[in-house]
Amino acid sequence: MIALLQRVTEARVTVAGEIIGSIGPGVLAFIAVQPQDDEASARRLIERILGYRMFADETGRMNRALREVEGGLLLVPQFTLAADTRKGTRASFTSAAPPAQGEQLFATCVSLASAQHAQVQTGRFGADMQVALINDGPVTFWLEA
Repeated sequence: MIALLQRVTEARVTVAGEIIGSIGPGVLAFIAVQPQDDEASARRLIERILGYRMFADETGRMNRALREVEGGLLLVPQFTLAADTRKGTRASFTSAAPPAQGEQLFATCVSLASAQHAQVQTGRFGADMQVALINDGPVTFWLEA
């Protein structure tokens, strides 16, 4: 599984003009599922997202994790992160999981994150979403599990 993490001061997801998820300070995580991924991959990815040190401590160093700062977590499915872009000028999505597998493992990620963290919001799998964010830093990390 792949996650693109962005530390944000705020973020929201809109579908058909309706805000379906929003957070204040925290992490926006775009999630992609690959064919070899399973529940163990989802568990490891959520563990890494919640524990990844990307917030400043009292000395200004990035030593604090999302669960420590009690920030929001906005999980957004984004299969394009799994694209193969090594050749040509058009992405190939053969390295992305089939939609049913992607939807099931994204739901697993949401369930696991919600069980461990109070402030979890989500995008909608398969929807045409508009994502608005203010990146804090900017701080952006690519994680794989």
